[in-house]
Amino acid sequence: MKTRIEKDSLGEYPVPADAWYGVQTARAVDNFRISGRMPDRDFIIAHARIKIAAARVNARAGLLPEDLAREIERAAQAIVAGDHHDAFVVDRFQAGAGTSHNMNTNEVIANLANVALGGARGTYAPVHPNDHVNMGQSTNDTIPTAIRLAILSKLPRLLQAVHALVDALRVHGARWATTVKSGRTHLQDAVPTTLGRELMAYAWTLERCARRIQDTAIDLGDLGLGGSAVGTGLHTAPHYAKQVCEELSALTGDALRPASDLSAQMQSMADLERASSAVRGLALELIRVANDLRLLASGPRTGFAEIRLPAAQPGSSIMPGKVNPVLLEMLNQVCYQVLGQDAAVATMTQAGQLELNVMMPALGSALFDMFDWLTNALNAVTTHTIAGMTCDPERCRAYAYASVGLATLLNRAIGYAAAARLAQESERTGRPIQELVREQGLMDEAAFAELVERAALGASA
Repeated sequence: MKTRIEKDSLGEYPVPADAWYGVQTARAVDNFRISGRMPDRDFIIAHARIKIAAARVNARAGLLPEDLAREIERAAQAIVAGDHHDAFVVDRFQAGAGTSHNMNTNEVIANLANVALGGARGTYAPVHPNDHVNMGQSTNDTIPTAIRLAILSKLPRLLQAVHALVDALRVHGARWATTVKSGRTHLQDAVPTTLGRELMAYAWTLERCARRIQDTAIDLGDLGLGGSAVGTGLHTAPHYAKQVCEELSALTGDALRPASDLSAQMQSMADLERASSAVRGLALELIRVANDLRLLASGPRTGFAEIRLPAAQPGSSIMPGKVNPVLLEMLNQVCYQVLGQDAAVATMTQAGQLELNVMMPALGSALFDMFDWLTNALNAVTTHTIAGMTCDPERCRAYAYASVGLATLLNRAIGYAAAARLAQESERTGRPIQELVREQGLMDEAAFAELVERAALGASA
């Protein structure tokens, strides 16, 4: 590989000749061959937008020459548009705080700007990575800000995926609103309900999870950008923090503002942990819902089989014709991984010391994974499983009328003790409650069936 030699404060170092990045990035590539995972796309874009906003504010303050600011912005805008992402090459597990990624961005933008101005890669004149691209900034305030902006970019996509699932569940819920089935508590027979009510309850719960995730966006918009190294605003232009947030708001469409305490937002990752916690809450509910749907679809002959899931692929390498609920199994696996990433976020949130939390690169990566994995998993589940789900109303009804829990419907008529004896007799003999009720002259079958239907449909019936 052809190389060029660049120099930093540690001395000379080889850099690939055609690389847009520079010496500090090259050192980081060699130092951190850890996961093989490159930076998150939304994070790359968010960090480039910070460079645009900073260049605008610094030029307006007369600190950055207009021609340099223009080329810095042009280079960063190309990155925002999706160009040169292959130039961001530092592993996600890297130097604390994210200095390596910050310099990766600074060097790429500087080289792009210098080439546009007629210079060569690696010369850093007239645009210097530190003096110009990083003007008024520090890793310590740009990286946590970029993490926040990246999450704010991902958040609508996750919410859209949740709402699509909620909508699909509600379509089925409305369709099966009167499909009577047995309720089950403790995985034992209970009083009747409807399949529609079960699905509507899932939808309601998941929508509430989405609201809690949405609520985290407010605090994520409180930025420590402008705090520079330790929150004092060292080397920043007058009113920089306010103006750079205004520029970023215009660039992103998000409601962004300087935090009332810039130091606090550089020390504390609590807002990011809160977002992680909200996503964890969604994952926990999704695990429960996925497991319920797998149980309701179990069979086809020896399980519940009250619902049927579309066949996505053959389910066994040895058992012909077997079909498994593979999308829901995948969702479970993703949710378990999300729980692990949330635990990592919580641990790293408390790992900061004094003016800085150096765990930000891995903390941000864990959050990015949580949002992206769940978004993709939910879209796949909704499209390939939930949308095509069907039910077997006759099987639902048969289970409902076979349930020992129907004895509960007679509590008011004959009392709890007598109803318990009826349930015990049904359990002992295997005869349905409806048959015993008719035989004992408590109620004819038609009247009892009407009682079951009313109970299943609830107070609105």
